[in-house]
Amino acid sequence: SFSGGLGDTQFSFRLRQAGGQRTPHYEDDGEYNREAPLILQRESAHYFGYVYFRQVKDSSMKRGYFQKSLVLVSRLPYVNLFQSLLQLIAPEYFDKLEPCLEAVCNEIDQWPPPVPGQTLNLPVMGVVIQVRIPSRVDKPGSSPVKQFNQENLLPAPLVLPSIHELDLFRCFQPVLIHIQMLWELMLLGEPIVVMAPSPTVSSEMVLALTSCLAPLRYCCDYRPYFTIHDSEFKEYTTRTQAPPNIVVGVTNPFFIKTLQHWPHILRVGELRMSGDLPKQVKVKKLAKLKTLDTKPGDLFLILGIYTSYKTFLHKDKTLIKRLLKGIQRKRPSEVQSALLRRHLLELTQSFIIPLEHYIASLMPLQRAITPWKNPPQIRPFRQEDFMKTLEHAGPQLTCVLKGDWLGLYRRFFKSPNFDGWYRQRHKEMTQKLEALHLEAICEANIVAWMKDKSEVEIVDLVLKLREKLVRARCQHLPVKEETLQRVGLYIETIIGSLPEDLQAVLHHH
Repeated sequence: SFSGGLGDTQFSFRLRQAGGQRTPHYEDDGEYNREAPLILQRESAHYFGYVYFRQVKDSSMKRGYFQKSLVLVSRLPYVNLFQSLLQLIAPEYFDKLEPCLEAVCNEIDQWPPPVPGQTLNLPVMGVVIQVRIPSRVDKPGSSPVKQFNQENLLPAPLVLPSIHELDLFRCFQPVLIHIQMLWELMLLGEPIVVMAPSPTVSSEMVLALTSCLAPLRYCCDYRPYFTIHDSEFKEYTTRTQAPPNIVVGVTNPFFIKTLQHWPHILRVGELRMSGDLPKQVKVKKLAKLKTLDTKPGDLFLILGIYTSYKTFLHKDKTLIKRLLKGIQRKRPSEVQSALLRRHLLELTQSFIIPLEHYIASLMPLQRAITPWKNPPQIRPFRQEDFMKTLEHAGPQLTCVLKGDWLGLYRRFFKSPNFDGWYRQRHKEMTQKLEALHLEAICEANIVAWMKDKSEVEIVDLVLKLREKLVRARCQHLPVKEETLQRVGLYIETIIGSLPEDLQAVLHHH
């Protein structure tokens, strides 16, 4: 990367997996993803890259500079853990090169797999990094559990308060007064370009934006740091079609020309310490961008959000006042970040709770699940029916913000985030139905059922039950182990009641 600054910089990127099979490399993938929060799931089609880059003057080098990057590639979005790891490894690596990496890889190979809910001690280069892997059952917005298993750990561990949470307040400081608008743009999956002075600022801003919908998963694409060498460059800069649903972070002034047809452009300066308040960037019309076309460099002096988007909801002035007061009182950044994170969490929850209530009402009643019939279907999601529920059970019950909530839902239904949320919930509900059905089978009296059935019907039942059992195990359905064992015994009992030739065929299968 060409970078004017000397010294060490850290940033992240994300890239699409090219071709090949998209099968998870890890056997425990399904299990990890089922227990991890949605925003920390392992991705099957993308990799994350975490970079530590050093550029210093060095007269012994042909170009007069030492320039090297150490990059860690993972499918996990553990930005804090991996950037902290690089802070330990990279300086040593630049000094001692390959032997150092080999030693580090040997240590990392011994690390336990990440299990949601567990606190792990990860030894590397004479340091023990201690982290807790978040779990889906953690209460949203709660701070990580204080760790107590530091007994007999020498040296004292380096405790990371979070494996993935950024200093939200520092990232959003220049755009605090527009936080509402940015949350809406992210919720609707709008195409956004973040123009920043460095890869560090670019990647932090993009990651902060994608995390502001938690616990809802941001289902669109995002590129924390994107360059003209990326393989999707042509795809994103073409004028013949609308920009994709993606947030891209860029630093090259060349992008001002190539991406000026995008609907939302956010231009930020260097992120400062959280103590001083940078000038709040203004919202400017996109047309302003066109007039700056002549000298791209000019735009880089003018910070702002270039968009013609009108928010559906009104600004939350009390939040902004609290945060500004916090700056005057030198309130610690983590406290400010926690306030901001809680506000965004409550906003997202207010928006999503009515959807959760409505989708739960589409689940068939438990008494409709009978052992000998296929489980009933989940009723279809009808947007108009949902809109009718908002009058009595809408976001106004939990959120003070006024505005056009109905309009926001209508736009949301067209976004990839709605599609992703609906698919995930539908899959979970289908699995729950399967589990309830298996339990109903366990409670049933199979012998009585078999009395008046033909062999064909009984064989058909055996095959169906077997298929259910395999599916329950493969998909890690939420079923008790004893239920699965009882179904297994049922199958054996039924087979045992059949003539020997049929028994042999079924056992062979």
